[in-house]
Amino acid sequence: MYADELTNSMEKAISETNRRRKLQKEYNERNGITPQTIKKSVRDTIKATIVEDIKTEYDIKEEEDIKDVIEKLTTEMINHAQNLEFEKAAELRDKIKELENAI
Repeated sequence: MYADELTNSMEKAISETNRRRKLQKEYNERNGITPQTIKKSVRDTIKATIVEDIKTEYDIKEEEDIKDVIEKLTTEMINHAQNLEFEKAAELRDKIKELENAI
């Protein structure tokens, strides 16, 4: 936490974090557990979530449906670009790329 002064709520949060950390450390020592860093790419999790959200949003059930949605999104993206709505076009471009990777 970064602040010019330590408030009561910050102090409570820090002491609670320290209390929980102490309990976890004691538990780990009693049970012979050595904490390890998770070796999982955050990007993979985010990517899977994005694709699932897009599939839900466009009611996609089969691979053929994905291709139809890509065509629709491409048309929408081009329309947004022609109307100088570049942020919306870029957002659709990203969705299209995610769907293409899902095929």
